[in-house]
Amino acid sequence: MSASGAVWRNWARNQAVTPVRVERPSSVAAVQRAVVAAGAVGLRVKAVGSGHSFSGIALAPGVQLDLFDLAGLIGVDTVAGQVTLAAGTRLFELPRLLRPYGLALPNLGDVDRQTISGATSTGTHGTGGRYGGLATQIVALTLVVGDGTLLRVSATENPELLPATRLGLGALGIVVDVTLQCVPAFLLHAVEAAEPLEEVLEHYLDRSDHSDHYEFFWFPHTETALTKTNTRLPLESGRSPLGKVARFVDDELLANGVYRGICALGAVAPATVPGFNRLAARLTGRREFTDVSHRVFLTNRTVRFQEMEYALPRALVPAALREVRALIEARGWRISFPIEVRSAAADDVWLSTAAGRETGYIAVHRYYREDPAAYFQAVEAIMRAHGGRPHWGKTHDRDAASLRTDYPHFDDFLSVRDRLDPERRFSNSYLERVLGR
Repeated sequence: MSASGAVWRNWARNQAVTPVRVERPSSVAAVQRAVVAAGAVGLRVKAVGSGHSFSGIALAPGVQLDLFDLAGLIGVDTVAGQVTLAAGTRLFELPRLLRPYGLALPNLGDVDRQTISGATSTGTHGTGGRYGGLATQIVALTLVVGDGTLLRVSATENPELLPATRLGLGALGIVVDVTLQCVPAFLLHAVEAAEPLEEVLEHYLDRSDHSDHYEFFWFPHTETALTKTNTRLPLESGRSPLGKVARFVDDELLANGVYRGICALGAVAPATVPGFNRLAARLTGRREFTDVSHRVFLTNRTVRFQEMEYALPRALVPAALREVRALIEARGWRISFPIEVRSAAADDVWLSTAAGRETGYIAVHRYYREDPAAYFQAVEAIMRAHGGRPHWGKTHDRDAASLRTDYPHFDDFLSVRDRLDPERRFSNSYLERVLGR
């Protein structure tokens, strides 16, 4: 345990808090003691991961639990292809941990700095019209609940709680381990290409339905989209990875180093943004390579930004993006960051943004030194008009009253919350806003 006084900030630098105290438990028993001790003095307690949420979901003004020491592989069921991980295990550690068993996660997002419990609790997802987010891969988990006791949830233990606890927003207790359903390790054949935006929008539904993993990025002020299509292959197909020099030039020097300078210049001289975006679109060439799955899914991102993402019924994505494009033009905004469009399969996780419907995602970003408020609020209005659900870990202005209508099992989730945390020991101001008191 350590006294606080230090300010905690998230990666994007748009959320900050000074906890009353910070604890770094290295065992489940230590987590239990921390929860009980916090309750004894009337403090709320929250677990924090890598700080990659843009919303205030992880802010802990009371007791902040840093779970990085509660990490690693707990167990492997090689017959079922399932692995149990301690909650603080970071995603970038998984390839090393799973490699000896020939396993991989079936899908990943494009960032791997998060802890496994933080990523699943906030609804992190990748792309793929037939694949769900990370929370759908959970087959069991263990929580420390409000009275400090352990609660195991699986297909055989408290199974009625699984749809709520797989994506619990940190509102139901402290997740101390998760068991994930893995798949045999596989390769991805990646094709990246610049294509006309209108053609991409016209074929978005078909390509999302028939590609294993499909997404695209649109640079505002251009008519060009960068498409990424990944096809799953068995390991024996053989790798054909990008060369080290090519990967460094494209993914580090240009995507991070040069782009950081462009964003910084655009923040002080917005008139330069359209020209730079058009230049970036022209310079984006075709790439084709094959590598192990995590090396294709993941992208190293060092340019800080703020992000809002909405999940829509997939068929409405092209129309919504066209409205966002018209909005940017009408307002005369200069937007340096591309807009990202992905997809996910329908699932049965109560607070998943893809719950009960085939889903498409539209994510908008702004450089972290720019004020995103006007842009995000206007885009949010468009997304809400199309039945959109906000990503729980990203910026949005929704509250419990408006979110209840978006989720058929919203009140079922609240009933589980009342059962597991009646004293709201795990709440904070963000959860009060999106779930109610």
